[in-house]
Amino acid sequence: MKESSLFRKWGIFHKGMDSKSLEFSFANHLEYSKSKDQYTATPRDLFYSLALATRDRMIEQWINTQQIYHRKKAKMVYYLSAEYLIGRALINNLINIGMYREAKAAMKNLNLDLLELAEEEPEPGLGNGGLGRLAACFLDSLATLEIPSFGYGIRYEFGIFRQELENLQQDEKPDAWLQFGNPWEIERPEYNYTVKFYGGTINTAWPDGALKTEWINTNNVIGIAYDMPVAGYDNDTVNTLRLWSSRASNEFDLDYFQDGDYIKAVQEKNISETISKVLYPDDSSFKGKELRLKQQYFFVSCSIQDILRRFMSDNYSFDMFPEKAAIQLNDTHPSLAITELMRILIDEHHLSWDKAWNITVNTCAYTNHTVLSEALEEWPVSMFGRLLPRHLEIIYEINRRFLRRASVLHIGDSDYLSEVSLIKEGKQKKVRMANLAIVGSHSVNGVSGMHTDLLKTRIFRLFEELYPDKIKNITNGITPRRWLLTCNPRLSELISEKIGTGWIKDLEQLGQIRELADDRSFQEEFTGVKQKNKLDLVDLTEELTGYDINPESIFDVQVKRIHEYKRQLLNIIHIISMWIESKENGRGLFHPRTFLFAGKAAPNYDMAKLIIELICRASSIINSDPEGLIKVVFLPNYNVTLAERIIPAAEISEQISTAGYEASGTGNMKLALNGALTVGTLDGANIEIAENVGKENIFIFGSTSAEIEKLASNYNPREYYLKNTLLKETIDLVAKDFFCKEDPGAFQPLVDDLLNVDRFKVLADFESYRECQRKVDKNYREKKSWARKAILNTAGMGALSSDNSIKGYNSKIWKATPLHITRPDPIESESGLPFEEKTIPDVPGTGKGNKD
Repeated sequence: MKESSLFRKWGIFHKGMDSKSLEFSFANHLEYSKSKDQYTATPRDLFYSLALATRDRMIEQWINTQQIYHRKKAKMVYYLSAEYLIGRALINNLINIGMYREAKAAMKNLNLDLLELAEEEPEPGLGNGGLGRLAACFLDSLATLEIPSFGYGIRYEFGIFRQELENLQQDEKPDAWLQFGNPWEIERPEYNYTVKFYGGTINTAWPDGALKTEWINTNNVIGIAYDMPVAGYDNDTVNTLRLWSSRASNEFDLDYFQDGDYIKAVQEKNISETISKVLYPDDSSFKGKELRLKQQYFFVSCSIQDILRRFMSDNYSFDMFPEKAAIQLNDTHPSLAITELMRILIDEHHLSWDKAWNITVNTCAYTNHTVLSEALEEWPVSMFGRLLPRHLEIIYEINRRFLRRASVLHIGDSDYLSEVSLIKEGKQKKVRMANLAIVGSHSVNGVSGMHTDLLKTRIFRLFEELYPDKIKNITNGITPRRWLLTCNPRLSELISEKIGTGWIKDLEQLGQIRELADDRSFQEEFTGVKQKNKLDLVDLTEELTGYDINPESIFDVQVKRIHEYKRQLLNIIHIISMWIESKENGRGLFHPRTFLFAGKAAPNYDMAKLIIELICRASSIINSDPEGLIKVVFLPNYNVTLAERIIPAAEISEQISTAGYEASGTGNMKLALNGALTVGTLDGANIEIAENVGKENIFIFGSTSAEIEKLASNYNPREYYLKNTLLKETIDLVAKDFFCKEDPGAFQPLVDDLLNVDRFKVLADFESYRECQRKVDKNYREKKSWARKAILNTAGMGALSSDNSIKGYNSKIWKATPLHITRPDPIESESGLPFEEKTIPDVPGTGKGNKD
């Protein structure tokens, strides 16, 4: 970094949007926020200073956006999600506020490299899989579409975990992403809420003599707000993601400390802060289950209290609440918002049950993301009642009234009532959170056409009979700002050269490049971009794993959470079979191929962790084959940052879940958008992808959902094993410890499950998958045809943007009015802050006003 008077100037804050102003602001933060100069600054200091300078340019519009929402009395969309997989923010924020080139120029002028600084940013540990990434895409689209909105979640201190590979097995390490601070967040200690646990209830009376229930003798925790700005693309809207961190109501007991009991002096602090420590704590024990339930209630209680505070600052009657607030529950994790809203309205604001219920139902909406019965959360009644006694009472009353209504439609049908009840009877009674979410919401939606059909006809069939208009479809989508413009700048530039930049906010404009699909020159440019991206991934793969992969091979990618239904096991079994065939029949059988895996298995999910081990052990042997036709690589610690490097280089997208089990999937969309061809089952959004890119440009295999359901009644996996010689040879190789000589029997649980259970029909679909992969191999050798198919995949993804998804939510569910935010002409107040008016408006974090 060159000598510059910038570092010696006292200066003032420059919020200009030009490169020179950004230089001054960067230098200012380096000196006054980090107390460093060009001699002592670390790369992390330089990143932090640039992030703060970027945030400065968002804050003025952040404040202005909230002022306009307040002044216009806008209906707000409140998006509640247990996770947000937001990824690194610096480059994305610079692009969205229109300062990427200015930042690049400013850093270059200081002899710094913008992209190198961006590599210093830790990825926020706020999410794990598709659920969290979808939530992040939705926040981006809400801001870009100028829909008044607020995201709520938990500020996890350690995220889920950092995945390392030790002895070719997954090893979980703490993800200390906050170790050096987060430059994007602003703590809001003035927005703190008491969250109660345990205790009991008593009946007292309101002043008018009406019955009142009080929740007493509770253990209390404090929720503190941390806000992050969410900038829309190419507009002046900056929305808010508010995350809650847990604190003890009494952090330090001086009496215990003075008596020498130093551990007990801080015991309450330590216990309270575990709530927001880790995303999805291991729930295989009672304490783990209780902590998960605590997390969920802590998050929704803080959020509902905050939503009501914001609403009441306008002195509205509660009758107006559904007209001013839409609460979207992202899966079942936030479904306690229904009971918490009921509790506050009834117990604290003296509303009648019927009025409170009408308000709650008309405000809340629920998105379902799974068809797996084990993922539809259920909590033991005994644990639930101990932790949240008042909420269990409310659930019982909701259930009593609901079953009374249902019994009118099904007189004397106890089996029907048992199925729809909010309480699952049995040896251990359980609270069904999905049933609560359905009954307590005015809208329920699936996330792909097939998924929604399954909800209506199978999973929630009985609720569909009760509420025929409640369940609707809104297919998931992805933001093109992150998943093309940011992660694949080469392809973005090529597309913009041909059709302009309108596609960035209207992805359906990508359809214009269909006309270029047969243009040989464009095909060469398109495949040239892919090849450069592949070379980048070759370097990264060697850096992360030590493996040298062939850039001329087919890059075949399966990157997603490791789960049996996603069938990474089918993939690796097929890879081993390919390797066997290549050894037996020679090199000419297949085009060279590199199989890339990435994804995390839940710490207590032994079968998924065993699948990772099989992939890694198989790769260590296959990759040592001197013929080198096939390579297998498992890239550790999959996250958004790694996805942004893998996806632009992918040529094959493995979307091979058992039909009927994947609700939607969004990884399939990201890969197709970047020109990868899908190998997939007729499951989730694969169906919509096929419809949009053309069935001839996607490789479909395997049993349909209906066929899978029919198979389930008399399925014998051994029949498939015995009648398929290659499959038998492959499984026998695994069973005979070929891949685990030093740990005999390690993979026997996988083999036993495949041959005796095979819940997800790996063996049933193996031969169809093998034939499909032969087609892939043949098609790839026809370079012009492959390039055409890849271009048509990119061109056809316009309908599957998160902007379209959000438009669907807003038109079908929220009905919020978009508000165009205009940048005010600043008038300097006496304090030096820019305000649109001379009177002090409501400014977040200043205490001057009730709403932020």
